[in-house]
Amino acid sequence: MHPLDFILGFVSTDMGIDLGTANTLVCIPEQGIVLSEPSVVAVKPGTNKVLLNGNAVGNVAKAMLEKAPSSISVIRPLKNGVIADFDITEAMLKYFITKVHKRKWGVRPRVLIAIPSGITTVEKRAVVNSAERAGAREVYLVSEPKAAAIGVGLPVGEPIASMIVDIGGGTTEVAVISLGDIFTHESLRVAGDEIDEAILQYIRKRYNLDIGHRTSEQIKIEIGSAYPLEEELTMEIRGRDAIAGLPRAMTITSEEIREALKEPIDKILCAVKSTLEKTAPELASDLITNGLVVVGGGALIRGIDKLLVAETGLPVQIGNDPLTAVARGTGYLLENLDLFKSVLQDEDIHP
Repeated sequence: MHPLDFILGFVSTDMGIDLGTANTLVCIPEQGIVLSEPSVVAVKPGTNKVLLNGNAVGNVAKAMLEKAPSSISVIRPLKNGVIADFDITEAMLKYFITKVHKRKWGVRPRVLIAIPSGITTVEKRAVVNSAERAGAREVYLVSEPKAAAIGVGLPVGEPIASMIVDIGGGTTEVAVISLGDIFTHESLRVAGDEIDEAILQYIRKRYNLDIGHRTSEQIKIEIGSAYPLEEELTMEIRGRDAIAGLPRAMTITSEEIREALKEPIDKILCAVKSTLEKTAPELASDLITNGLVVVGGGALIRGIDKLLVAETGLPVQIGNDPLTAVARGTGYLLENLDLFKSVLQDEDIHP
């Protein structure tokens, strides 16, 4: 290690990062979540120059999404949980690291980043390189299911089964964890983004109404459900008539949106059942008592727990503060790095 890095390490804050397709969260040991912003960057087209003097990142950039003129390019640099645009991801990480430190000089933190369990070695290396170029002096990686399970307080180090279902923006991670490692898992590139797209396509086909991804996300949040509701909901939506080409408003119901969500939700159910089928009998018997925990943005879809209970027969609970579970897990791992060295095993990249 360079002597200067050693010195700067004392004045830099170690951070855990949930580098998500939809949102990036930063957790600092003993402080908790200090940053939660969309994984979106606005740049000058054809360049990697971030607009507004490097500040068009996160919430500022998301406000421009699907509304920007041709002179502004709004980019989501991660797709399906992996880096799709290396340079823009680096710029975004640099912005978030600087924002947390509240200064641009002398920032050389240790960083622990949560990544999907199904990504390749090359994709892992891209994450490490981006973080190093963004200013990290050491980079650790941990798979998202492990971080999520630790974040919600599951006994991952014990010889009993803990099952986690993490429905994020770009990927759904399903894993059974025992003795500090993943016993079996499924990593599915069907999650929040695919659900938004399903709503968008359903409304276009059924009502000849074109809406944007921001509107479809809002529909999912306000009236989306995976299981019949006691009291069904309605919502007014606005878009462009696909035939007349003019603005139009209409009202839709939660039953219609449940129909739209059926295909992506069924794919997630298949991943859960496939994981259970690959679980050892003794671990499977633990799950009859312990059940499974759902985290991520998808955990907020109404009735997802009831649907999983109906389909698996296992107890299901929504994790405490499901949106931040992965980030909180990275923070806890950093606080207890020596204790959890076994969790950061061979498939994870060390400094």
